Amino acid sequence: MARITAPEPDLTPDRLRREAKTLRRASRAGEPGALYRLRTVLPKADPQRLRHADALHVVAREHGFASWPKLKLSAELHGLDRAAAAQRLGLALQLGQAAVAEALLVRMPDLPQGFFGLQVALYDIDAVRAALAREPKLATDVAGTKRPILHLAFSRWIKARPDLETEMLAVAEALVAAGADVNDGFAPDPGDPHRLSALYGAIGHADNMALGRWLLDKGASPDDGESLYHATELGHHEGLRMLLEAGATPHGTNALLRAMDFDDVAAVEMLLAHGARADDFNAGEVGGEQPWVVPPLHQAARRRCSPEMVDLLLKHGADPGRRYRGASVYGFARVHGHAALARRLEARVAAVALTPQEALLAAAAEGRDSAGSALDPAHIPEAYRDILHEIVPMPDRLDHVRHLLALGLPFDQPDAQGLTPVQMAGWAGLPEALRLFLDLGPDVAHVNGYGGGLVDTILHGAANNPARAETSCDYEACLDMALAAGALLPRRSMRTTADDGLRALMEDWAEAHPERVA
Repeated sequence: MARITAPEPDLTPDRLRREAKTLRRASRAGEPGALYRLRTVLPKADPQRLRHADALHVVAREHGFASWPKLKLSAELHGLDRAAAAQRLGLALQLGQAAVAEALLVRMPDLPQGFFGLQVALYDIDAVRAALAREPKLATDVAGTKRPILHLAFSRWIKARPDLETEMLAVAEALVAAGADVNDGFAPDPGDPHRLSALYGAIGHADNMALGRWLLDKGASPDDGESLYHATELGHHEGLRMLLEAGATPHGTNALLRAMDFDDVAAVEMLLAHGARADDFNAGEVGGEQPWVVPPLHQAARRRCSPEMVDLLLKHGADPGRRYRGASVYGFARVHGHAALARRLEARVAAVALTPQEALLAAAAEGRDSAGSALDPAHIPEAYRDILHEIVPMPDRLDHVRHLLALGLPFDQPDAQGLTPVQMAGWAGLPEALRLFLDLGPDVAHVNGYGGGLVDTILHGAANNPARAETSCDYEACLDMALAAGALLPRRSMRTTADDGLRALMEDWAEAHPERVA
């Protein structure tokens, strides 16, 4: 049974109002813990001009509610302790924290009653049918943060209860029969124009192939801007295959480039067979974010893809003479240490002269010292500006990282998403790389563009890094190092982390160092 943090005693709106007042005063006084809490929810807020309404919003978000008005409404309808537990259960179902969900249901068996979104996400077909019989518009009303079909699609409960597949599909049928839209979507953040679709929830988020297939059969669009890209991350090809067979268009999705992140030759072959181009690259935002990918042959160089992948791309017309932000494919191959690709380009007379900066970066990739040489950070070519961020998560690149640092590359510079190299090392779960950057003295209180600090980033990697099961990953060691280095521990992380080992470590740390808990 998972250890779950018990509800805080006497959790009332009045108590939380007092907490908001305290947060407001502490933020204005510049207290580190308060500033951290503020930056994770309202990164652009001015601590000196923080309104009481802003502080209330921060407190509400920390307790799992979208806003203070929604927290107050839940408190009035259900009582705040029960409402907070329901929020925690919904989060557990969405994140796939089955042990947490089971523990909550054992402690409060009637918890889903009165929460239609939870009943849907738990595949309780009898409760869903009864509720819809009483009030059919529940199928299309927002329940919490999204409509019921989205609660269903984003629930990972199927991983814990595969025996409920029939009931899950029956819930889907009941919702659609009552008016739910299979092409429904929701904004991941308030005010965000981007939408995450039900199909993406089923395939890309929950890895729920049965529901994904059902949605496609009922008319869900395979071209939702998310599903095809994320189907390449699943470690199997079932989702990718069903989307392509349903007519998904690879062009403009960067799905081929994402498949290359995993050196997945079979996935790239499937995408090419369904209309992807070997030289396709979309520099626009994907899901509201700048893409992490680069043109295909540059991507092969950066990821050190296999010779089979390189040959496949060249065979299908990838241009070895293409440039990306001024950098040639050959330059990328040398700078990223992909000797096999460099040799293939040399054989095709596609090699070009390296710039002086590229020559120094190539020497670092090859493990050669450049005694007395250094790179002026202001003159690092744009294409290579985030090279540390790109290679730090790769467990076999630590010597390369050391040589780059010896050249003077900035060790604590955020990338376009606000992530720093030390956060990338933590996300990847690589203790040796994390120690290397911590020893350089980075800003461990830095909050990235996703609203997370170093501890949050480590925990996110422990839950989402596709390589998290590899022997090179040790998230407990990374978390321990980060806390020892002075990173603040967000109290909410202890409530939302499913991993027992990580939660126990945080609880022990919080007990021993209460002053370091935000």
